[in-house]
Amino acid sequence: MNVLRVIAPLAVAALLPAGTSPAAASEAAPTFKNYVALGDSYTAAPLVPPLDLSNLGCLRSGGGNYPALAAPKLKVPKVTDVSCGGADTTHVKTGQATPAGFVPPQMNALTKQTDLVTIGLGANDFGLFADLLAVCPSLQKSDPDGAPCKKQFTAGGKDQLKENVAKTKTRLVELLKTVKAKIAPKATIVLVGYPRIAPAKGNCPDLPLAKGDYAYLNAIETELNTAIQAAAKQGGAKYLDVFKPSEGHDVCAKDKAWLQGATPDLLKAAAYHPRAEEQTAVADLLVKLLSGSKQTISASDQAAWSSTLATHREQSAKSLADPAKRRQVESRLAKGGLFSRP
Repeated sequence: MNVLRVIAPLAVAALLPAGTSPAAASEAAPTFKNYVALGDSYTAAPLVPPLDLSNLGCLRSGGGNYPALAAPKLKVPKVTDVSCGGADTTHVKTGQATPAGFVPPQMNALTKQTDLVTIGLGANDFGLFADLLAVCPSLQKSDPDGAPCKKQFTAGGKDQLKENVAKTKTRLVELLKTVKAKIAPKATIVLVGYPRIAPAKGNCPDLPLAKGDYAYLNAIETELNTAIQAAAKQGGAKYLDVFKPSEGHDVCAKDKAWLQGATPDLLKAAAYHPRAEEQTAVADLLVKLLSGSKQTISASDQAAWSSTLATHREQSAKSLADPAKRRQVESRLAKGGLFSRP
């Protein structure tokens, strides 16, 4: 398995919106020469078109995730993406077992020439997202109008999930020290937050929680993003906020949703994972952060994505038209592993 995916500028130039040149897209951005992306499935973007059937262990997108999309806009000559579904902070140093084999430590991709690192990790530490997106929905029927998930995780007067988030912050601070020791002295490190999963108000079948647990999911996710931001500040890294820009694009936002609901779609995303729109938004936000621009996503930004997203969907559809390839993907999904437990 080729776990280090190096993206050449000419290969990713086609990922820019129609009419946009790499130079124009990155005219205000700093110049980086060696970019390494570390992360979990919210970076790997499982099933986001185009598919990469050579990397089913990590279920990494074949060019539609934010490291691949940001690369041409930043004019980075070398990009190495080692993000992997199911990864937590420990897998940066120890490597990871996936349903399709063992993946080496993500830190192996770092060198003294690395001058840009993005890190999208934390949601899998201590099984946080597994609790929120597997355990919580399973409790819905026990008390549909209440908050059975919150009740379970706050039994005894302490919030178990908040305590796990606090421990995750400590891990992230230590991780930053590890990363800094491996890369160029003046390299830029960006900790990437997580998008809004649940709506601020209301509910929907695509996110089958008890009515009171929508607020609980939001509270815990806000806690996680706050911890990531605090770790970035303490460790001398930048923080990329994805939660606020994704407001109105949660799982329940229907045609405006940037995240997939409870049912996976082979042409969009795995269950409860980012769709292509979210990954494109994160790529744009990353470029804006590094260039000092306001980190918002406008209607014109979104309109510029349509051509590229359509092309990528066509590529995935063509691949999945082969019954053998479709079964291969379905079999991998059935094995799970995207929301890991310690």
